[in-house]
Amino acid sequence: MAKLDILHKPMTQSINTKTALATLWLAVLLIIIDQLTKYWANSVLTEGVPVPIMDHLNMTLVYNHGAAFSFLADMGGWQRWFFTALAVGVSGFLLFWLKRLPNAWTAEVIALNLILSGALGNLIDRVLFGKVTDFVDFYIGTWHYATFNVADIAISVGAFLLILWEFFLKPKPEKELTE
Repeated sequence: MAKLDILHKPMTQSINTKTALATLWLAVLLIIIDQLTKYWANSVLTEGVPVPIMDHLNMTLVYNHGAAFSFLADMGGWQRWFFTALAVGVSGFLLFWLKRLPNAWTAEVIALNLILSGALGNLIDRVLFGKVTDFVDFYIGTWHYATFNVADIAISVGAFLLILWEFFLKPKPEKELTE
C-alpha cells in the first residue's frame, strides 16, 4: 500500500498553477482594498454629508440597498437576496472561466479578476450588512453621478477591459490570419 506523504507535497499542487486560477491573488488584493476603503468610509464619514476632496469629487457616505444606480433599492428587501444569488452565480461562472484559461497575464484574465473582485466585494457588504457602502461622489455643477466604491470601479474597468479584449486585443486564430 502506497504511503500518502502530505508533508512533502509541493504547495503549488493545491491550486492548479497551469490555469488562470493562479492569478486570483489579484482579485483577493482588490477585495481587501475595497473592504478597507468601505471600513474607512463608515468610520470617518457621516451618511449624506459631502466631504470635498477636489473640484468635482466629494467623499459622501451613502448606502445602496439595490444594484447599480440604486436599481430596485426600494423594493422591500427581496432584492438583497436576488443580488446575492446573482453575485454568487456570476462569481462561480467567472471562476469556471478563469479555470479554463492558461496562467498568463492577458487583458482577459485581468478583466475577469477585476469583475470577480467587484462582485465579491459588494457581495460581502450585502450578506453582512444588507446594503452596499458607497462613498465616491463625482459631480459636475449640480449634476452628481451615482455614488460608487472600489468594487464598482473594478467591475466597470474589468467590463471595459473585457470588451477591449474581445473586440480588439484578442489574438486572432492562425486560420484567420492566413486567409
